[in-house]
Amino acid sequence: MTTEQCTYAGSIRFALAAHAAWAPGMTDAAAWQAWDGGELPVVAVGAGSVPALEAMPALLRRRASASGKMALEVAYQCLAAQGTTPAPETPVVFASRHGECARSAELLDQLAHHNPLSPTAFSLSVHNASAGLLSIARGDRSNNLALAAGASSIEHAAIEACGLLADGAAQVILVAFDNPVPASFAAFQDSHEQALAWAWLMQPAQPQAPSISLSWAAGTHALATDPGHLLDNALLTVLRFQLAATGRTERIADGRCWHWEHHAQ
Repeated sequence: MTTEQCTYAGSIRFALAAHAAWAPGMTDAAAWQAWDGGELPVVAVGAGSVPALEAMPALLRRRASASGKMALEVAYQCLAAQGTTPAPETPVVFASRHGECARSAELLDQLAHHNPLSPTAFSLSVHNASAGLLSIARGDRSNNLALAAGASSIEHAAIEACGLLADGAAQVILVAFDNPVPASFAAFQDSHEQALAWAWLMQPAQPQAPSISLSWAAGTHALATDPGHLLDNALLTVLRFQLAATGRTERIADGRCWHWEHHAQ
């Protein structure tokens, strides 16, 4: 999306120790390396394959939704990248615009038809369901957060993660995920939704080492107002930028201009 020049009012900078991504048909590093930056197949997770999520105990794995499983899969991949003795105090930030929207919609439909609700489904329909399952599975009380901030959820999650780094965390895992909204909400869709999850193992930027920065300022012009206008897929846009390992990208969302940039040193 092209924009007028912005004067940036704030910024963060961090480094990546590891990263992981999962989408239907894109289940390992080789698939992502072969990806040429084109579009992913628009398939709702659950309609086809879902991650095996073998790292999570079966009792907890069965509770995770299809969206939750892909989020937890990439979180575990980043935890594994820490080595055989991952630090139990590693905070995790989950970012999802819609979260467990599909599960909530199912519960609302059951209410509308006067059907009894599943206590388990109800307890796991909250936005921090995946964060809670991961915390229980890890057996620790590390800081974990789940946030939704509209079309700029990823940017706000990155700011939150950098706040945790500044507060003394050696590393922070950021997990970003979403899925197409349920059919009952399709009329309200304003972006190109598809099943996708990715995770970053973030750490403080070091001098003379590769890093990523995010800068922001008030947006300088309004988005198109016609009903057919759709926002970019934020998850895919930022993932494409990250995998390129060079260059920059810019997004306008929620009245702000967001500027991502790679730095060689």
